Amino acid sequence: MACQFLSKTHLKVKVQPRASANKIAGFREGILVVRVTAPPEKGRANAAVIALLADALGVAKTSVRITRGHNSREKLVAVDGLNSEQIERVLSGHANSSGTRR
Repeated sequence: MACQFLSKTHLKVKVQPRASANKIAGFREGILVVRVTAPPEKGRANAAVIALLADALGVAKTSVRITRGHNSREKLVAVDGLNSEQIERVLSGHANSSGTRR
C-alpha cells in the first residue's frame, strides 16, 4: 500500500466576532478576514471559525485547527490536505460569490 503525503497549510486569519452573519470576507493584504456571529466567549467564535472554514473548503472540521491566537482576533489556522493555492482559490471564490469584494 502506498503512503500519500497530505499537505498542511498555515493561514493567517483575522476574525470579527458578533458579526451580523457568518461569512468569508476575502483576503486583505494576505490575511483572510472572517466574520462570525458567535461571541468570543468560551471558544464559541473559534468553533464558528473552524466550522465556517471547513464548510467553505469542503474538508472535515478535524482538518482545520487554530494553532495560534486562541484568545486573539488574529489567528494562525492550519488546514490539512490542501495547499495554499487551493485554499486561496476556494476562499476567494467563496467570498466573491457571497457578494463581498476582495
